Amino acid sequence: MSEEVRQAEVTALQAALAAEHAAIYGYGVVGGRIGERRRAEARAAYDAHRARRDALVRAVRDLGAAPVAASAAYELPFPVGDGAAAVRLAARLEERLAGVYSDLVRAATGARRADAAGALRETAVRAVRWSGQSVAFPGLAERSGDRTDERTGAAGTTATATASAASATAPARR
Repeated sequence: MSEEVRQAEVTALQAALAAEHAAIYGYGVVGGRIGERRRAEARAAYDAHRARRDALVRAVRDLGAAPVAASAAYELPFPVGDGAAAVRLAARLEERLAGVYSDLVRAATGARRADAAGALRETAVRAVRWSGQSVAFPGLAERSGDRTDERTGAAGTTATATASAASATAPARR
């Protein structure tokens, strides 16, 4: 593997790791607001993201880099005051992760590419479960400007596309 290919893979792995850190934080918020009916689903997603985070940490270390650390707190994309908002946040977390994993699929090689494709598939399925809507090409909707309306959960168009390494939450500003 050339140094350029290795560096691209490390960069994409670090972006996925940062997004998983943010998703774990976000699911902590989801778990505190979600209704009893969907609490087990939120817990399963939280556990899945923790497992993905741990695998990404190992992958980054295997390539000789230091894994990016989680932030102490993250700014949520909108207020999460009730169960409906928690469901929207869970969908947003998964949609953003799909974008990051699509970047990792493009950058990775071999078994890491297969793992990234599996992660993309898992996040796309969870996004559909949370939002009730699907997209033709999970992970690419963010780049086209399509995204779910934060208030209604309906699909819409936004003028600003998310950055490829962006997660649903950003490190909290002090």
